[in-house]
Amino acid sequence: MSSRRPSSRQSSGGVSRISDDQIIALVSKLRHLLPEIRDNRSDKVSASKVLQETCNYIRSLHKEVEDLSDRLSQLLATIDAESAEAAIIRSLLM
Repeated sequence: MSSRRPSSRQSSGGVSRISDDQIIALVSKLRHLLPEIRDNRSDKVSASKVLQETCNYIRSLHKEVEDLSDRLSQLLATIDAESAEAAIIRSLLM
């Protein structure tokens, strides 16, 4: 028998397990996607820092979407409901 860990997901009682290799690959991809990490130019950023920055970035994107939605709703309330502009705004909100 080998004590080597499998390199892919395995199911244990219905729970999927992610391998260390998959976690490392995910963290590596996130490092390249996050502006705060990417601009840092340091390869020594910990995985927990990358994951924390990912959560912060997702929260900030969510806030931006909420703000834009609010602004579009306000704009829609101030223009003629039958105008072409109103139709464009309604399509953006859906």
